[in-house]
Amino acid sequence: MPEVQQVQVPEGSFLDHFARQDGVYADCFAVEINSDIAFGDYIEAFYTTPLFKAERLILRLIAKAPSTDDEARLLGIGDLDKFAIWRVKERAESQLLMKAVGRTSSWFMTVPVSPGRTRLMFGSVVVPHGYPKPGAAKMGFGFSALLGLHKLYSRRLLASARKRLLRSQNP
Repeated sequence: MPEVQQVQVPEGSFLDHFARQDGVYADCFAVEINSDIAFGDYIEAFYTTPLFKAERLILRLIAKAPSTDDEARLLGIGDLDKFAIWRVKERAESQLLMKAVGRTSSWFMTVPVSPGRTRLMFGSVVVPHGYPKPGAAKMGFGFSALLGLHKLYSRRLLASARKRLLRSQNP
């Protein structure tokens, strides 16, 4: 799996809870890396890529939500429960669900595939207005219009994290 691919949400994952609910959007992207990757290293790499640092700058300027590389490291090892606009909602040894301000959440997971090979996974959740009330409103035009861009950005973020991890393995 050299390229980032959109895959099924893993059964039993934190993301699976959302993927099974009508009206909720949940996606999952995955890529493999020829290395044993610690979950904390993946989180740190994801949030410290140049691509994500651009998002961090926007969040600092517009949302008044600063974040640092050191905070990304602390989040990854479980010593921090807040990062920019996200708060830890659920955490396990190899997965993390972060709730953002508003209706979105981000999800991360690592899965050992074989000795020396790890699958990196990243997903997003968007709940409709009024969630979790039955019959909550649909997502709306804006969501539909931006979905393609979201999927492209998710793929790029995951590819960037993989690249950063590869560089740290082979300096």
